[in-house]
Amino acid sequence: MCDNSTEQDIQTFASNGGQLNRRQFNQLLTLGTLGAVMPQFALADTTLINREVAVSTPDGKADCLFTCPKTGTHPAVIIWPDIKGRRAAFDIMGQRLAAQGYAVLVVNPFYRDISGAALPEQVQFPSPKAWEILSPMRAKLTQEAVVSDASAFFAFMDAQGEVDSSRQGALMGYCMSGSFTMFAAAALPKRVGAIASFHGGGLATDKPDSPHLTIAQSDALALHAIAGNDNERSPQMHPMLVKAYQQAGLTARIEVYPGTLHGWTPPDSKVYNEQQAELAWQRTLALFKQAL
Repeated sequence: MCDNSTEQDIQTFASNGGQLNRRQFNQLLTLGTLGAVMPQFALADTTLINREVAVSTPDGKADCLFTCPKTGTHPAVIIWPDIKGRRAAFDIMGQRLAAQGYAVLVVNPFYRDISGAALPEQVQFPSPKAWEILSPMRAKLTQEAVVSDASAFFAFMDAQGEVDSSRQGALMGYCMSGSFTMFAAAALPKRVGAIASFHGGGLATDKPDSPHLTIAQSDALALHAIAGNDNERSPQMHPMLVKAYQQAGLTARIEVYPGTLHGWTPPDSKVYNEQQAELAWQRTLALFKQAL
């Protein structure tokens, strides 16, 4: 999970070479050269519908990207970004998933406070200023708020002609939103057939509100991709998740990805690990093909 120790790991990695940061990623995207650097994100836009949408929820309107193939109807997938919020990297990831035959909603989790980017371009993560901006917004994303949002997001998706609402949908969550997928799957077992979390923090703890305690109410197949340094700091999370899924009788792939640091899957992350991110991506596609 995101904390000071995790961010120290990120800073060390970045000082030793690292990967693209958010600004560099956006520059490549603007110049149209991202695909040359990261071929996996070179998409043929002519095959997809991409719509900026405002999704009504009990707490306001969430600005989201709706993306799907131009023809046919498709299972719904909701993507919650990490604590840095919705941004170009997640929109690209959503479009990449849509190209595989899914109707995807990439959401702004902080819509209660802000539309568009959660962090100004000049504010880099991690920094004291970034935490000052993000922490109050994150505090509003309680379990109740997350479930309310998920219900509204699926209601929106099911009203779209491109969505096959007769098939179960899926949820993807990163960092802080890894737990969101578990809360929503437990609250909406008939609607959610699969969840995938990546470097999710605090998924299984000894606290009475631990996300893993909701697994018994879920009907979703699961992938939990755990960062190497997260596992080192919270070694109990992996076995607790395994036990909870076994007791619930649900299929789950719970694994630590060696050599990865917290935040290793979004391509604009300073600790992006392309090899392991691609492995997790392929396993996600296999999970969705099986469950949806």
